[in-house]
Amino acid sequence: MITIKDVLKAKDVIRNKIYRTPLITNEELNGKTDNTVFLKLENLQRTGAFKIRGVINKIHSLSDKEKARGIICASSGNHGLGVVYIAHQEGFKATIVVPEITPYEKVEKIKEKASVIIRGKDYIESYHYALKKAEKDGLTFIHGFDDPYIIAGQGTVALEIFQDISDINYIVVPIGGGGLIAGTLIVVKTLRPEVMVVGVQAEGAPSMYQSWKKGKICELSEVDTLAEGIAVRKPGELNFSIVKKFIDDIVLVSDDEIFEGVNVLLRDIKVVSEPAGVVGLSAVLSRKLRIKNKKIVCIITGGNISEKYLTKC
Repeated sequence: MITIKDVLKAKDVIRNKIYRTPLITNEELNGKTDNTVFLKLENLQRTGAFKIRGVINKIHSLSDKEKARGIICASSGNHGLGVVYIAHQEGFKATIVVPEITPYEKVEKIKEKASVIIRGKDYIESYHYALKKAEKDGLTFIHGFDDPYIIAGQGTVALEIFQDISDINYIVVPIGGGGLIAGTLIVVKTLRPEVMVVGVQAEGAPSMYQSWKKGKICELSEVDTLAEGIAVRKPGELNFSIVKKFIDDIVLVSDDEIFEGVNVLLRDIKVVSEPAGVVGLSAVLSRKLRIKNKKIVCIITGGNISEKYLTKC
């Protein structure tokens, strides 16, 4: 099991390679929700998403030989952007396999510094292809979420939150494969177990929610949501084991509620988030948590939004 010691080690590894992202609040947002809401702005992180935290920690654990073979990963965009950024900095080759649903803007950004293979209708098909290619070509595979180094790196977000504010009641976290929620739970339930951790998934991609409800990992036959960054048909095994043990609640939000979250952030707070990045706030805005007069932190996980959504805001 991953422990707080692993997250603290990750903090030291990534400390000088990431941005210390801000934690902000907004009176208008507080009025809309009847709570005091803080936003942890990982959309302002290097490469525009929290994913780079885990990537740096994972790549730091690799040997020179593993790096020299070349890196491959499957990603809906943000994990791949993190891998590409570090690969370019350290001078080794990276191949990113993305599903067909990946926004054009993310694909083009990855192409600037790495090879891109578009394969599969969703993440899990890209994942299986990347695994086979890694074995065939002798490449080093980096999982996007089901890896202890990735989870520990993502847990550093929660460490920063506690450094900035101590008297909070809830942390609300988007869930795709489960790396961020797992890392958050390790930190919160070790340091401040009274703080409630709520995960949020899209109604069209509720893989962790269904797995949690049934007490075993479930694989969806398909996913259908505008939040492609969390459109994962099957949660990670390690991630699920942590969620099953520690999570307080998981709620679902519709695509309409997700888009409203994007719109509120942009219109009222002048903050840009991609759909997957805003689902935590969407849950609060739509009152899925059923709470009032609490201090809530919503992690805004990414800002790599497609232009087609921005034009609708």
